[in-house]
Amino acid sequence: MNRLIGIDFARALALFGMVIVNFKLAMNADIGTPLLIEFAALFEGRASALFVILAGIGIAFLTKKCVTGGSIEHIKQVRISLIKRSVLLLFIGLAFTPIWEADILKFYAFYFLIAALVFTLSAKKLLSASVGFVFAFPFMWLFFDYEKGWDWLELSYTGFWTTEGMIRHLFFNGYHPVLPWCGFLLFGIWLGRQDLSNVNIRKSLLAWSLSILVVVEVSFYMLRVWAGDDPSIGMSQDEIEFLLTTSIIPPLPQYMLSAASSAVLVLLVCLKLASVFPTNRLIKWLSKTGQLTLTLYVAHVIVGMGFLEMAGLLVNQTIDMSIFATLVFCVISIIFSVFWLKHFKSGPLEWIFKKCT
Repeated sequence: MNRLIGIDFARALALFGMVIVNFKLAMNADIGTPLLIEFAALFEGRASALFVILAGIGIAFLTKKCVTGGSIEHIKQVRISLIKRSVLLLFIGLAFTPIWEADILKFYAFYFLIAALVFTLSAKKLLSASVGFVFAFPFMWLFFDYEKGWDWLELSYTGFWTTEGMIRHLFFNGYHPVLPWCGFLLFGIWLGRQDLSNVNIRKSLLAWSLSILVVVEVSFYMLRVWAGDDPSIGMSQDEIEFLLTTSIIPPLPQYMLSAASSAVLVLLVCLKLASVFPTNRLIKWLSKTGQLTLTLYVAHVIVGMGFLEMAGLLVNQTIDMSIFATLVFCVISIIFSVFWLKHFKSGPLEWIFKKCT
């Protein structure tokens, strides 16, 4: 299947956004140039949302033939392949957790498992299921303690390796819990079913995404201001911010809608740039990088953070140092990807992943 350069381009940007967020978190980079702090904050919960949505688009491409006209046996083979990917992702993610608590791969495992069960649904039902995951989270919040296990000051989680703690973390109150984050993946599968090369469909997606993003962000900003000015509400400013935030924690519906909309906008920009500048060298290099995201995601933890730890740069660094480290890693990633794909068809971990599944 021919790859859409724009999607690989977007995948590289999503990866780099995640590296910005993860290096900042790992290096405790909370001080420094205010503009860079604001810049890094733009990617929190947004880059990872784009990453998951793009994974959903990838599943849509993978399952397209068997959904449109495949035999029962073909559907079974694809389903087994997705389940195998799920198991492998869970293994890698759990092995990663002691090194990097905020790892997303263990959550991906359950997204893929759910995708294996529902990928044959119609586009309309997939979109409905996505909305269902989004609104299931606040419903669960009525019955379970979202803050259980969390130390918000240290951003650390206790009790993960207990049965109860692991289930709670993976499905409800972890960094990227199945409820509601699987909604991003299912939305991505729905998005991948659309003809993204069609100009009219792109215009429609642009109009909807931009409208939703503006309405959600403006509405909840005004609600926070109104609630903060009204003492009769009976809540502290921190509680108001927590309930009415459009940030990643907690992943309430307003965050999910805002993050999904911004992800679609970034994807549409990438598709447009790739179509307008098909021979642009930088876009081609970034599309190569987007084909090695599994390898590079693992590398940014093992190699990137490993080097930073060896250099003594994981303790109370400035945002300036964090962004510089990210820039160095991204440049090396692009060079490595272009070089590697000149000699091989896929990345090292991508190749292993394909062989195993």
